[in-house]
Amino acid sequence: MIYQPMKDGDNVKFKIEQPKILVELLETKSIRSLESKDEISNGVIENTTIESQDAIKVSMDKMIFRNVTITESSLEQIELTDIVFENCDFSNVNFSSSFMHRIEFRNCKLIGTSFSQSRFQNVRFLDCLGDFANFRFATFKQAGFEDCSLISADYYNSTFQKIFFTRCNIDQAYMIGSKLMGVDLSDCTFDELSVELQDLDGCMISSHQASTFVGLMGMIIR
Repeated sequence: MIYQPMKDGDNVKFKIEQPKILVELLETKSIRSLESKDEISNGVIENTTIESQDAIKVSMDKMIFRNVTITESSLEQIELTDIVFENCDFSNVNFSSSFMHRIEFRNCKLIGTSFSQSRFQNVRFLDCLGDFANFRFATFKQAGFEDCSLISADYYNSTFQKIFFTRCNIDQAYMIGSKLMGVDLSDCTFDELSVELQDLDGCMISSHQASTFVGLMGMIIR
């Protein structure tokens, strides 16, 4: 079992720190239940389902999760550092008010997952299915989404500090209140995007995407 760091994304103009994991120190572990303020570290958890958990301020670091499903659970204020999630399903899980540092989500299902009011620092989402995910009032600092489906994802009033979206489907994403200065959406797919005109200053789009925003300026295309 070897941890393979991901290569930098095509549109990355800043460095995202990789998870710092010493594979030789990891032990195979299992989680049957989680209690508030549990601390778990230096482990590999795979091929399991964790159900009906309700805990706050759980702390995890230096972990690899592979083929793990969490269902019907609320893990608010979870603190995650140096973790890789591979082929995991966290759909509809409540991770609100969480803190994530040096994290990679690879090929994960995050449909309807709540990350509201969370802080993401050095976090990458790769090939993830995040339709209807909730990122309201979240803070992103050195974070990226690559080849993800983010249809109807909600970024209302999020703070974007060094964030990128590469080859993502962000159709009908809700970004009102989120400043898009320096954010490049030019290779993303969308027919409709909920934004405010003042938040588009400095946002980079392609020429064929321009018509999506014409209505915000009171113009009509004939």
